[in-house]
Amino acid sequence: MSDILNDKELVLRYQNGDVASFKLLVDRYQNKIFSYVLMLVKDKQLADDIFQDTFLKIIRTIKAGAYKEEGKFIQFAMRIAHNLIIDHFRKAKRLPMVDPTKEDYDMLDNARISDPSIEEQIITEQVYDDIRKMIDYLPEEQREVLVMRMYDDMSFKEIADATNVSINTALGRMRYALINLRKMAKQKNVALIVA
Repeated sequence: MSDILNDKELVLRYQNGDVASFKLLVDRYQNKIFSYVLMLVKDKQLADDIFQDTFLKIIRTIKAGAYKEEGKFIQFAMRIAHNLIIDHFRKAKRLPMVDPTKEDYDMLDNARISDPSIEEQIITEQVYDDIRKMIDYLPEEQREVLVMRMYDDMSFKEIADATNVSINTALGRMRYALINLRKMAKQKNVALIVA
């Protein structure tokens, strides 16, 4: 049955009380969604929590009659997971920006021998905090594209699919987001690049 019915049909069946249809949707996409969440949060327990919250929100949305078949179910589910990840990092006051597999280099392109000083850490944290605040002031559409591109490392094609717009629209939103960030940074005298 799962191979025969498409996502739209399974959602309709679930809306009509067929719980097994929703289980088929979960089975169909759980690996992809969980892998996406785990890749971003890098913590299995947190990924489990966000994964569970994603499907609870999907259930509530469908039961409330708010689910609209505008694209594929997987895009809808991934967008919910993505938003829950962003919410988590906002609450935790941090964004997943550090790659521990990459070494730090100084101005002479030498690997750093020591950890950054407390002062450097405070300055870096302040810059990141200022940037997060500025991102929050961007219009929703620009903020969404910027976060998907910069923090989720999504291609513009993936962003266009996830937001149901053309690639040119996604590129335009990113361009305006960067222009607006530069203006805000200049007004607030914030460096957008940290060492």
